[in-house]
Amino acid sequence: MTTLVGLDLTGRRVLVVGAGVVGMRRARRLLEDGAHVVLVDPYPSDDARRVASHGDAELVERPVEEGDLDDAWFVVAATADPAVNARVAAWAASRRTWCVNASDRREGTARMAASSTHGDLTLGVVSVGDADPRRAAAVRDALAVHVASGEVDLRRRRVRRGRVVLVGSGPGDPGLVPLAGLEALATADVVVTDRLGATPLLDRLPPDVEVVNVGKSPTNHPVPQAEINAILVDRALKGLTVVRFKGGDPYVFGRGGEEVHACRRAGIEVSVVPGITSAFSVPALAGIPVTQRGVSTSVHVSSGHVGADRATLAALTTGATVVLLMAVSALPDICAAAVGAGVDPDLPVAMVEQGSTLRERVTRATVGTAAGVAAREGVRPPAIVVIGAVAAEGFLDDPVCATTGPDDE
Repeated sequence: MTTLVGLDLTGRRVLVVGAGVVGMRRARRLLEDGAHVVLVDPYPSDDARRVASHGDAELVERPVEEGDLDDAWFVVAATADPAVNARVAAWAASRRTWCVNASDRREGTARMAASSTHGDLTLGVVSVGDADPRRAAAVRDALAVHVASGEVDLRRRRVRRGRVVLVGSGPGDPGLVPLAGLEALATADVVVTDRLGATPLLDRLPPDVEVVNVGKSPTNHPVPQAEINAILVDRALKGLTVVRFKGGDPYVFGRGGEEVHACRRAGIEVSVVPGITSAFSVPALAGIPVTQRGVSTSVHVSSGHVGADRATLAALTTGATVVLLMAVSALPDICAAAVGAGVDPDLPVAMVEQGSTLRERVTRATVGTAAGVAAREGVRPPAIVVIGAVAAEGFLDDPVCATTGPDDE
């Protein structure tokens, strides 16, 4: 019979005997758990030397000695010599120290589970007897995919303090939501959602999860930001887990900072799951690289609400790629100011509507024609506007653009 136990090895000395492929695989797991890992091997791998050179682990280049087990909380015997592993396991047993024997699981007193971590939960699968550990890893992977999909109800059942999690859901395609975001949704008692973003995922929520729609459109802000902040604080103070489900990234024109401040002022635990900002993802999905070696080596991201501010005009006049969010209505003024500042009116412009969704549409123009083209084609928010050489139609098909610029740029 094998009993599954979670060990807290943070800051504790763990001895790994054998710094080859197997030993380093085990060592990396232990380092991720915060253990103080000591590697002992007379002929360590290059990987082990590199890890030690960064100060991530301690490396002792000699054969293992019994004294190496002094003060060790946990031992892994992972050399290529079964006799050495058995000797280390015997030393550990005499000291009542848990030990994994990588060459003969029956000779050790512990086994490392095939595990995956999901927020504050860790799944572990352990093979018993002579069972194939690769089967345990396959089961672990299947369970991890199921949990990470957001289809498992991960809400806390015990009475606890409320908390808020800001989740960036990306530009709209549910497939672009980070796994941590899906897992956060699965823990939610309340979801406070934007109008844009991966909102189809809300259909997966259990029916008793409260969904509060605070979405905005360019001319319609039915729920002011102060009221959104108050909703987050109110629900969290009731002991609930609140997920603020936001389009794009919470900290890129998402007012995430304001919401975090509101929570912290109220003494509420708050965390952030970054999302894929539409400023970069939408152009990428439309075939527009916002940087390109030898063509554009910097990117300026701005809100259309500020119009053609000095920083935006400076970026345009120095050859940077300019990405504008929420800029459809201000585009005529921005382009006119750019031409007035000396920007080439033939500089390419791409307007990407409904990026990442089935309704995506890309409209091409130039700085000199963008206002008229946008009006004629009926470009509507949400849309990302990209201005720069990289926005030219067929840019990626140009062999000259693919080879310019020094390698170290």
